[in-house]
Amino acid sequence: MNPPSVLCCERLGKTFDDGASKVTVLKEVSFSVAQGESIAIVGTSGSGKSTLLHLLGGLDTPTHGHVTLLGQKFSHQSDKILSRLRNEHLGFVYQFHHLLPEFTVLENVCLPLLIRGNDIASTKEQAMAILQQVGLAQRVHHKIGEISGGERQRAAIARALVTKPRCLLADEPTGNLDQKTAHQVFDLILALNQELKTSLIIVTHDIPLAKRLNRILELVSGVLQ
Repeated sequence: MNPPSVLCCERLGKTFDDGASKVTVLKEVSFSVAQGESIAIVGTSGSGKSTLLHLLGGLDTPTHGHVTLLGQKFSHQSDKILSRLRNEHLGFVYQFHHLLPEFTVLENVCLPLLIRGNDIASTKEQAMAILQQVGLAQRVHHKIGEISGGERQRAAIARALVTKPRCLLADEPTGNLDQKTAHQVFDLILALNQELKTSLIIVTHDIPLAKRLNRILELVSGVLQ
């Protein structure tokens, strides 16, 4: 029996209308990711990869079609419930880490759990545990400007995974790193995928890295190949 889908999209489409013209970025995209499965989405610049990831994360609304997370359609949810679903079940990692520079590494990783309403003691305990897993136990009290690019991306991964999400969405997570550091960060993501059974959907232009995932999906002019 196949494992149930964690996240899926059906006939997903997105058209942008600037008033003068319409640009269709995605056309009839359908696929699903099972628990613990890893998927790479590849394609040239402008093929719709990042737009697709934003729709899968409920950060944008499709023109047609729908996204379902753990059996719940995004289109049927209020903004409040959608925010809760994202916080509880999805993790996000971007090419730029988006960490808050005025906070320490530990404080940045604590934020998703504090937003959820967790108490400070248990939040710090969970944040320290995930920071240990990503190799940043000795950097927890450093500000973001005091750590390297690779360490910042590892901190961003820790922040995304501290809530134990069912699916991690990553948009070019190694795009700003040198090759050696990129492979180290990718190794970490795959190791956590295996250990935590978190599903992965990763947008990347790096084909050798993409081949290390379970499946590769290619977008060509907004159409899934």
